[in-house]
Order: sequence, then C-alpha cells, then structure tokens
Amino acid sequence: MKKRGRGIGVSFYGTGYGNGFPDVSKAKVVLHDEGKVGIYVGGTEVGQGAKTALLQIGAETLSISLEQILFISEDTSLMPDSGTAAASRQTYNTGNAVKKACENFKDRLIDIAKEELELNSTHGLKVEKGEIYLEFFPDKRISFKELVDKYGDGTIQGEGEFIAQTVEMDPETGQGAPYWPYTFNACGVELEVDTLTGQVEILDAVFAQDAGKAINPHLVEGQMDGGFAMALGYALFEDLKLDKGRIKSNKFSRYLIPTAMDMIDVKNIIVEDPESTAPYGAKGIGEPVMIPIAPAILNAIYDATGVRIKELPVTPEKLRKALDEANGGGGSD
Repeated sequence: MKKRGRGIGVSFYGTGYGNGFPDVSKAKVVLHDEGKVGIYVGGTEVGQGAKTALLQIGAETLSISLEQILFISEDTSLMPDSGTAAASRQTYNTGNAVKKACENFKDRLIDIAKEELELNSTHGLKVEKGEIYLEFFPDKRISFKELVDKYGDGTIQGEGEFIAQTVEMDPETGQGAPYWPYTFNACGVELEVDTLTGQVEILDAVFAQDAGKAINPHLVEGQMDGGFAMALGYALFEDLKLDKGRIKSNKFSRYLIPTAMDMIDVKNIIVEDPESTAPYGAKGIGEPVMIPIAPAILNAIYDATGVRIKELPVTPEKLRKALDEANGGGGSD
C-alpha cells in the first residue's frame, strides 16, 4: 500500500565562527594599468559562488562594471587573509571587508582627484564608471586611467577589515550571543511511502530561505537546490554501514547518493529582509540550506505512516523494519 504524507522542517543558523572566536576578514583594492581595479581577497572559492558575490559587491560599491575589475584571490603572497570558506561567512564577513576596502579606495581616489583637478574641497566629487568628477560641474573630471598613467600601476590602494561581532557564551549559564547575524528557513515536503517495500518517493517540495538581500538570486537558488539534494541523500540514501568501526559502503557502487533522476523541481522562495550590518543586506546561506530538509522528510514519513524514524538514512530496510515493529511484527497493513 502507498501512503502519502506531508511534513515541515524549520531552522535558524548563525553566521561565522561564533562564540567569541576571532572572525576577521581583510581585503585590498588596487588601481592597475588601463584603469582596471584589482580586488584582492584571501577567500577561497569552493563552488558556493563567493567570487561572484564579492565581485558584485565591489562593482556596486565602486559604481563600475564587472569587466573593469580584476578579482584576485587565494594567493596569500598577494593578499591579506579573509578567513576560511566555512561557517557560511564569506558573503557576510569578506563581503563587508571588500565593501570597506572599496569605500576607502574611493576616498583615496577623491583625495587625489581634488589635487589633480585643483579644487579647494572634496565636496561634490563623485566616483562613477571609472571616473571621478564634480557632480555640479561635470567638466571637472579625471579618469582612473589618467590617474594610473600619472601615479603608476599599484600605487593607489585602499584596504578594508571587518571583524564579526560575537559574544562568548557563559560556561555556567550557557547564555550569550554567539553568532550574528542569523538566517532562517523552512521547507515543506510531500512524499509517498510504499509500506510493502519501504521505498520513499519525494513528490513535491517548497523551500523558503532568508537571504537578507540576495546579491545574486540565481546563486541563492543554486545553493538551495544543492542543499536540498545533499539533504535528500543524508535523509534517504547515504548509508556508511558501519560495522565495528569499519565502513562497508566504501565505494560509490555501495554508497548511494542522489542523482539528477532522484531530484524534483523544488519551489524555491527567496525571502529578503536586509540585514543592517551586512554588505547591502546580504546574509550567508551556504550551510543553512541543508538543515530543514531532513526534518521535513522525517515529519512527512510520520504523517504518512504514524511511525517516527529517529535514525538516518531512512533506507527501505530500516523503514520496513520500523513499520513491522509498529504493527507488532505482523507486516504492513
């Protein structure tokens, strides 16, 4: 017999290392030949789209196109440390560092332009599209290229540093503010359980993720799809089969992971509530996108069968055994 069930899972997740641990990101911005702007950060790209998000933050702050930016990362001989690609921290932490570095770089450009344009103040000077100009008298302007031609490649720079605010928890009371900011999400799943075989089939799903402000909505949706797929494997497929400390599923022919054929078209909903301390309101969502999926699946299985599963993954064998035990060993109804 096949039974349908629906379940919901919700979660919240803190950004960064947390619990008072030093969480620092640094960035550097440099004016290069042809007026190109180099953004240097030590943040590693591991497929989460960090480079794209940081590049967009830099372009927005400097009011230039992406094509005008040289993005240099991961070479510690060229740039300051931006911390690990972990704890869902790169967009928030390093994004803030990039924004600060770009703002300081703009201030440096404006100070130099004031002298070059023989102005008596920096008031009214604006940086946009690779030029610095006097907003109320646009004829007074100078380009990034003109500046680098005069001052030399790499001479004009700006640096930025961001230190996340966390509070160590009181070891006695467990109270504190270990993380900031937090991101929130919810997932709803509809599935079908074959009570004869123990097979679970996901039929439909909706996933809402708080992103603060989505710097790149396509990347956010990609993260959500990836998190759902990973959690689907965690919940239903990926069984190490540990036996006295030894892994029996030691090859992919035995250790099953979801493929594209196992995924469904999840309805993704990006919730935007900009975070005031974040770069343009953006929060990190790298790890949180996996958390509510398995609880939603387990709740849906319970809704369908009345059986509460407390061990993952929910393989057909485990579910059949649980159903038999719930029916007093008499098999499925």
